[in-house]
Amino acid sequence: MATVIAVRGNAEQRIEPELGAVSLSVGVSEAERNVAMSRTTEAHERLIAAVRELEASGALDSWSAGQLRVWAHRPWNAEGKQLPMVHQTSAEIEVVFTDLAKLGEWVSRVSIGNAVALGGIDWRLTDATRKRVQERAQRDAVADAVAKAAIYASALGLGAPTPVELADTGLLTAHPVPQGGGERMFAMRAVADTSGGGAEFTPAKLVIEASVDARFSADPA
Repeated sequence: MATVIAVRGNAEQRIEPELGAVSLSVGVSEAERNVAMSRTTEAHERLIAAVRELEASGALDSWSAGQLRVWAHRPWNAEGKQLPMVHQTSAEIEVVFTDLAKLGEWVSRVSIGNAVALGGIDWRLTDATRKRVQERAQRDAVADAVAKAAIYASALGLGAPTPVELADTGLLTAHPVPQGGGERMFAMRAVADTSGGGAEFTPAKLVIEASVDARFSADPA
């Protein structure tokens, strides 16, 4: 009688990022709406000019700028007293670098001042590279499942296992668990060295993981 062997195969691929997406926010808080708008518009135009200069140099993959938003609110102090009206402005900009060597120096230069803030850096791969690396991780996950099944079959004194079912993680259980696909990608911790003149961001390797669930059948040897 054949024995059913169920295993989970796991694999990961680590790769240096190709793109660095920098999120910047331009905004101020002022008592007067006109002053807030004027300061933000000036800072925004200055930042856009710097981005266009980068684009002309060939250092960027793409960039985008959101609309300027303005709103008013009355903050509260520590004693619970409501303070006078404050006008807040904000405009988001994303700059995607292909030249990662220029990223740190540029971010340090444009972030100087109280109107521009760094939101974060998202390390990415190009679509073609991500697809290729994901496929490699998926193949390795299947190979891991096959190897595990062979070990279990050998330990039980069975013959070579034959694959019966293969699916993304969670789809072979009685109550499937949503996984958002058979692979996931995350970044290891990145390091920013700001001891010198400009920040030097050291991008961490991206880790692409894949996992599969599989069932095998093995007959007595």
